[in-house]
Amino acid sequence: MSLIELFTDYVLNRKSLKEYVELRKTIHERGEFNDAKLIQAEENLQRLKQEEPAIYEGMYDTLAKIYTKNAGLSIEYPLDFIRQILKMYKNSLTPAQVYEEYKRVLEHYHHDV
Repeated sequence: MSLIELFTDYVLNRKSLKEYVELRKTIHERGEFNDAKLIQAEENLQRLKQEEPAIYEGMYDTLAKIYTKNAGLSIEYPLDFIRQILKMYKNSLTPAQVYEEYKRVLEHYHHDV
């Protein structure tokens, strides 16, 4: 399995990104995120799951809808998801604001044909 396939599996199946960080050390491919960002994303996900379970579920539901729509470059979907997760609890953005912004992605994806 390639690194992006493993990353996608971890994101879609809600596996621990901290475990992914350890696994990818055995693979000689460069990833999109450094270890610290992936660990922060996992911490944000766990915090979101505890503090705002509806938004946590909504983020994953939106990701599933993006895959169902299958518009755009599919390898970008889990990367974009983690980018959104990393925005949470940063500066003045609330999880609800990030979620609303992420849902708008459904309106903007176009097929790359």
